[in-house]
Amino acid sequence: MRLILYLCILGIGILIGYNELGIDKLKRQLLKIQNISLLFLLFVMGIRIGADKKVITSFAELGYQAIVISSFSILFSIILVKFVRGFVTKGNDKEEMKNEC
Repeated sequence: MRLILYLCILGIGILIGYNELGIDKLKRQLLKIQNISLLFLLFVMGIRIGADKKVITSFAELGYQAIVISSFSILFSIILVKFVRGFVTKGNDKEEMKNEC
């Protein structure tokens, strides 16, 4: 039921933005509204995390897992980019050599 509510709110926002209904006043305030909403969301998330004793007691383990996952993500992203880059630029290197001669 909540998903339908969220989709309806999103749809209303899309319609207002697409048709530019009263959007001039809102555009000027949009960044401020977004920042306040984000800060409020972070505040509420902090309260919920602080109230959950299991999360607090497992902070060290969660931190370790986050470091491992992010490190491997970065490492394998770099490796994959280098690997794919070789295939993508292979044809371009030959064309550049022909143009230089």
